[in-house]
Amino acid sequence: MIRLLTDERELDKSLLKQSLSGKKLLSYVKAYGMGYDFCRFYEVSDENGKGFMFIINSALIICADEKLEVTEELKMFVEMNLPFRIEGNQRILHGLSDSGHYQILNRTVFELVPDESTAKFCEQYVDFDPKLTEVYKILSEGFPNIADFSLWYTDTSHRCRHGISRVFTYKGCTTASAAFDIDNEVLIAQVATKIDSRGSGYAREFLKWLAEFFNNLGKRAYLLALDIRVSYYREIGFKEIEREIVLERKDIEKESVLKGKLADEQ
Repeated sequence: MIRLLTDERELDKSLLKQSLSGKKLLSYVKAYGMGYDFCRFYEVSDENGKGFMFIINSALIICADEKLEVTEELKMFVEMNLPFRIEGNQRILHGLSDSGHYQILNRTVFELVPDESTAKFCEQYVDFDPKLTEVYKILSEGFPNIADFSLWYTDTSHRCRHGISRVFTYKGCTTASAAFDIDNEVLIAQVATKIDSRGSGYAREFLKWLAEFFNNLGKRAYLLALDIRVSYYREIGFKEIEREIVLERKDIEKESVLKGKLADEQ
């Protein structure tokens, strides 16, 4: 059974806090509550298990216990909504992967690990409260398929005002965001550098500093990397936590199948 939720108290937060995808779902609950049509939350259950789903714009997140099965109702829900991206519980995603609408992309979860290289980092070049218009200019070069400015700006400014997200820039040409910070676990997303500054090592320096910055606050920071970027983060020295898949529509023309509209992956 799939049921639309309207009350935060109906969520099993202990279940959701077991995964980064679940924490992402909770971050949207905190940001928007459960009363908007563009940001919908569902409970999904069968006789064996339960889970929760979250759909915003073109993305669907599915979080579930280990007993929930892939039912025909769940498949029909996906077919009716046809989100651009599906992520979350790996067993459920594998059960949905035979849909003719989706391709499988491999993704690696990395933990940002600090080291002594940050000793020479000049924090004075970090802007802790950059103009979002300038941030978008950087992101639009790194993620050609990022959502249009008005949609991105509305969501990002709202999340920052409510203390869910933080946006940083470094030397005015590299940016990264903390998408959420829940139970001292931070998801780093939307990492990009202007085209004319690439090859400078700024992203590497900045990410190492972010690892140190959050570590000093007693937090663990993670990022998600599609296969094209995995070798880069290995070289930096970040720790591979796990491999997973995401499902992405293959019938939508994009400049690159390796980049999604939400720009969570690097």
